[in-house]
Amino acid sequence: MASSSKSNTSSTSHKASNNADEHWLIPEEARNNLSELFKQLKRTIELHVVTDSDTENMFNGFTLQFALDMSRLSPKISVIPHKLNDEFSQKHDVQLSPSLLFNPEEYDIRFTGAPLGEEGKAFIETILHLSLGKSSLSETSKTILAELHEHRQVRVFSSPGCPYCPTQFMNAVQAAIERPLLIRAECIDSDEFPDLTKQYGVGSVPHTSFNQSYHRVGLLPQERFCLELLMLRDAEEVLRDQIQEQPEEEGKIYDLLILGAGPAGLTAAIYAKRSGLDSMVLDNSVIGGQVMTTPVVENYPGFQSVGGIALVEILTAHTREYSNIRENQVIQHVSINDFIEVQTAERVYSGKALIFATGTEWRPLGVEGEKKYFGTGVTHCASCDGYMFRGKHVLMVGGGNSALTDALHLKNLNIDVMIVHRRDTLRAQKTLQDAVEREQIPVMYNTIIEKIYGTETTVQGVTLRNTETGEQTEHPCDGVFIAIGMNPNSQLAKQLGVALNPDKTIHVDTTMRTNVPRIYAAGDVNGGVRQIVTAVSDGAVAAMSAFEDLQHPYWASEKESGSS
Repeated sequence: MASSSKSNTSSTSHKASNNADEHWLIPEEARNNLSELFKQLKRTIELHVVTDSDTENMFNGFTLQFALDMSRLSPKISVIPHKLNDEFSQKHDVQLSPSLLFNPEEYDIRFTGAPLGEEGKAFIETILHLSLGKSSLSETSKTILAELHEHRQVRVFSSPGCPYCPTQFMNAVQAAIERPLLIRAECIDSDEFPDLTKQYGVGSVPHTSFNQSYHRVGLLPQERFCLELLMLRDAEEVLRDQIQEQPEEEGKIYDLLILGAGPAGLTAAIYAKRSGLDSMVLDNSVIGGQVMTTPVVENYPGFQSVGGIALVEILTAHTREYSNIRENQVIQHVSINDFIEVQTAERVYSGKALIFATGTEWRPLGVEGEKKYFGTGVTHCASCDGYMFRGKHVLMVGGGNSALTDALHLKNLNIDVMIVHRRDTLRAQKTLQDAVEREQIPVMYNTIIEKIYGTETTVQGVTLRNTETGEQTEHPCDGVFIAIGMNPNSQLAKQLGVALNPDKTIHVDTTMRTNVPRIYAAGDVNGGVRQIVTAVSDGAVAAMSAFEDLQHPYWASEKESGSS
């Protein structure tokens, strides 16, 4: 039956491609680009589309038409339609409509729901990867997955506006290609299937479910994704339990310790080694810093446009040639004795000098309920989580460019949004303020949130307080979006006696030296122009200053001068 359907569909696609007036979902410019891209396809791709008889479900027709459009762009792509509950859907455990499966006899990779918006990128990438027949995983990721001997079902809940969801799903796709039929990779549109979304407790995307027993919110680096897929546990816990230091590292004194594996820290490690310094990079989370959450970087010299994760992978690969990098090293304490000692949960690292490249983090409101509902109604990412609030009422907290830009984005998604700002005027650019007024987005001035409340898993409202009158009111809402700036991660530096600026960024001179000898700082934690290119520059300067100081310790001569 499948082969007969394939033949009929192929014939239909061929005729359609010769009809210039045939309707296309894909714009002409995109069709031309995809036609060129698909010329590199090697192996044939079968797109099996499963739909039901619900004529009111517009996503059925969209998914089938989208797949047919793809087949019209390349003879290497064919479409085979099926009906929900038929022999094919029962064999491949398809329970929802629409669903789209890729080469199901070879791999278990599927979209549940129409591949709208950002998910379309993952759809195209999946075709390319499958046609080449290579996972393109790193050697480390391949080694991790080689240990997998049990079936894994990976469900990535996404939304059309989420720029990070396609990359998270591609982690699953590449793993499924590496271990075919042992891993199921499924992308689920959270907006199309609200009951399933609620069942899995999805409040922020990307939300990834591993075997329904282990869940992660957010984008994961590839190697960490593979490790958590294998272990069904947080990678940090796994490393804490399994890490075994090499004998030669016990008691080792590094020339330079670098805290933070963002662009500043990675660059510092490269320049340190090229100067002859032995360094170790430690990060309390994952490599990449804020760049990991940047969908596209368009202002980094040498790249007209590059994905944030792709840029991180390039920087990481380069840095690993020069230095060790340890992720998920929760730093508990830093002290200065004869050497600088950094205490983590696993061990103590000792070094002659130290660079703080610890970056920044989203500034929280610091109110009751914020942590409880983070990821289930409280969020910082309008592009990621906005789709989940369509038709609902939310608050946008903040008065700057980011807050107003996000509020306009939410309004465009048919979300009833109101801005809450603690001052009597907005700080954003006038063009944004004019746009907010034009879109009739209400602004509640001189108001702060005192409390966020709701059920065990869902936000139901907030307690507001007027800063002028002190009056408190209850305001029902379905979500709270926060855009009130960033906080520098300077707490550890402060504990060492490092001088901070009024905004709590680390105070450095032009050479990235702090007021404490052998302690330097680089990147966003210093404030100023928070851009990747300036972070890279800071990292290089800090490493060169450390090299110069270790060769000629200025503090030693200062001591001698003082004593004389």
